[in-house]
Amino acid sequence: MSDQTFYDKQGRPIAYTYNEHIYLFSGQPVAYFYNDSVYSFSGKHLGRYNNGWIRDNNGHCALFDQTASGGPAKPAKGARPAKGAKQAKPAKGAKSARPAKPASSVTWSSLSGSAFFLV
Repeated sequence: MSDQTFYDKQGRPIAYTYNEHIYLFSGQPVAYFYNDSVYSFSGKHLGRYNNGWIRDNNGHCALFDQTASGGPAKPAKGARPAKGAKQAKPAKGAKSARPAKPASSVTWSSLSGSAFFLV
């Protein structure tokens, strides 16, 4: 995956990608991509990535990148902060079972922003 910035429902830049890993702008590694899924380093399935949207496990939009299409109205994107030094990635835990794919919603998730990675 190329370098993408992910924004929340207020347009605040929350995270960015480096290879298949997702980092907060503080440099903290919080998740990674595996096929179209997003997993925490502990192995929890957080959601899916499709058409520029990271959706929660209920199909609601949590974050978007500059390629996002469809979904709810996107806010104006805020300026990206400087990236902090990347912290060491934790070991990847065993991946939890991937839940059934829900229908894609055009509403925002209550987990928009950094809260998405903390569930």
